[in-house]
Amino acid sequence: MLDGQFHENSSADTGADASVGGIAADRLRSIIERVERLEEERKALAGDIKDIFTEAKSAGFEVKVIKQIIRLRKQEPAEIEEQETLLDIYRRALGM
Repeated sequence: MLDGQFHENSSADTGADASVGGIAADRLRSIIERVERLEEERKALAGDIKDIFTEAKSAGFEVKVIKQIIRLRKQEPAEIEEQETLLDIYRRALGM
């Protein structure tokens, strides 16, 4: 609490953005609640993704390779080509 500025909304503060200590309390609460809901959704989605990788592994797929392919599909073709070229150069430099 800063110098008693923050307090419960009184009956006079019934507007859509009741200001408390210069802060639009309703707007702040809305933002925080939206972020919390999205964090819960992200947590649920992460669990779903984990389940899919478990399914892939039980079907005999290599999860590490699937994750690499997913990363590659997010990149531009020129970026992939550049990385593959560098990988080839590095392999040859190491005699691989």
